[in-house]
Amino acid sequence: MNLLIVAATEFEIKPLQDQILEADYLITGVGIPATIFHLTKKLMAKNYDLAFQVGIGGTFNDSMQPGDVVLIKEDAFGDLGIEENGNLKTLFESGFAGKDDFPYEDGLLINRSPLIENIDLRKARAVTVNKVMAGQIQINNNKKRFSADIESMEGAAFHYVCLQQKINFLQVRGVSNLVGERDKAKWKMKTAIENMNNETLKIINNL
Repeated sequence: MNLLIVAATEFEIKPLQDQILEADYLITGVGIPATIFHLTKKLMAKNYDLAFQVGIGGTFNDSMQPGDVVLIKEDAFGDLGIEENGNLKTLFESGFAGKDDFPYEDGLLINRSPLIENIDLRKARAVTVNKVMAGQIQINNNKKRFSADIESMEGAAFHYVCLQQKINFLQVRGVSNLVGERDKAKWKMKTAIENMNNETLKIINNL
């Protein structure tokens, strides 16, 4: 199997690099633009059977705790649209795009790979943002508007490119913190990375 493992930063992916030697790796850099550019370039240069994005993210969901690992089934661009008087209208709500225009389904970027059903991880919905926010208004907006469990800065970009390129893909996230929690002492970044890499290794070994 031609496998591509993608991460925003090298420290998120280092444990996998030391154990899975037969895969190709791509460090995109942080954020939506870098992910779209570097991933598209990589997929245009070589055919892959599966692209696998790994990383950490915050959670909006009270039933999730730092250190948990989830599989992202649905993702969305959280701040792509028009903001007026503090209220965001998405491209779909503003009429600039149809919510079911490919690759969107009801405004979401959904992974329908049959691989998902065989993975024993909690399935989650994510929202992808250009800036991580601490303000409660913005947090509530993303949580309610998108019914999101997880926040990241790259996930929807990864889904978007893979859907456009018609390639099988998986996105796994380790929960590092509660969204809005700015006290880094309460974050569990190291644990989230360790658990995420362990779960990813299990998935790849069972493919």
